[in-house]
Amino acid sequence: MKIKWLGHSAFHLETGKAKILIDPFFTGNPAFEESSRKDAAAGLTHILLTHGHGDHVGDTIALAKETGATVLANADLAAWLGSRGVEALEMGNTGGTVHLGGFSATFVNALHSSAQITEDGVSHSLGNANGLVLHFEDEPTLYHMGDTDIFSDMALIQELHQPEIGLVPIGDRFTMGGAVAALACRRYFKFGTVMPCHYGSFGIIDQTPETFIAGMDGADTKVEAPAVGGIVAV
Repeated sequence: MKIKWLGHSAFHLETGKAKILIDPFFTGNPAFEESSRKDAAAGLTHILLTHGHGDHVGDTIALAKETGATVLANADLAAWLGSRGVEALEMGNTGGTVHLGGFSATFVNALHSSAQITEDGVSHSLGNANGLVLHFEDEPTLYHMGDTDIFSDMALIQELHQPEIGLVPIGDRFTMGGAVAALACRRYFKFGTVMPCHYGSFGIIDQTPETFIAGMDGADTKVEAPAVGGIVAV
């Protein structure tokens, strides 16, 4: 599996059977390199969304219409996307697993909110925020935590799914910060590899992964913190 960080919480995953975008926030993302958009869309098979905030839904509607990729989201968010012209949709909700051909995605808890603010300034709830656990036929199990704080039921996610790769929000203010994120990884998981995210984009969140990296010092887990556009092979 090749994992490319596209800034904020956006990732591109490439396996032998799928090309996947998670939370494709491109337009308006200060960290995103526009030159990466063409490659990110090429051969795209799936778009997976953790929740409904604009910095995670991002360019989903345009990419889905452009590529025909299947979009996975919680039921409320999927219905909202369908009302805006997205046709290839798979929906689920917390605890549910959706089989997507070559891999499955399980919706797990995340401590966060999920909404869109429309042109009239009204915030519309779009279901629960989630993390996503991806099980592949011939690849390591991956857990994108979405936006979340630490919570003790992370222990159950480890017990049920045994993820080998963790994509972990560390930016503070809207998610857990680096020290707490490191505690979550060390206390509740047995990751082989972790990649921090949700930092270095907007000025009001942490700009570097240094606190997280320091918190992971001595852990039996490899921390990969590439520059935006960097690729990690696992």
